[in-house]
Amino acid sequence: MSKTEESVQHSINLVCSSTIIEGNIQTDGDIRFDGKLHGNINAQQRVVIGEQSEVEGDIVCKDCDVSGTITGNLTIKGILSLKSTAKVIGNIEIEKLSIEPGAILSGNCTMKTHSNEE
Repeated sequence: MSKTEESVQHSINLVCSSTIIEGNIQTDGDIRFDGKLHGNINAQQRVVIGEQSEVEGDIVCKDCDVSGTITGNLTIKGILSLKSTAKVIGNIEIEKLSIEPGAILSGNCTMKTHSNEE
């Protein structure tokens, strides 16, 4: 029996807490961001915003876990998970949302499903 599998390897990008980035980040893989960013993140996979992170800009990705602070709009094609230490100031467009007690969300929330997409 012939077995044909496409092996998808996702790169994982790590940005440490002592890093400050002025500009946009774009990746086809996952990214864990623990520093300060003045710019946008566009990722094809998961974005993790660490507890000490400060992001001033928009985020577009598949899934997103937030423990830090984001000032900007989020467009998440899958699940947005706001941890208890998360603070998001901006509008979010998501498919699914998980919010732990203590998280702060200030903005409009639009939930979309695959059937709503054009």
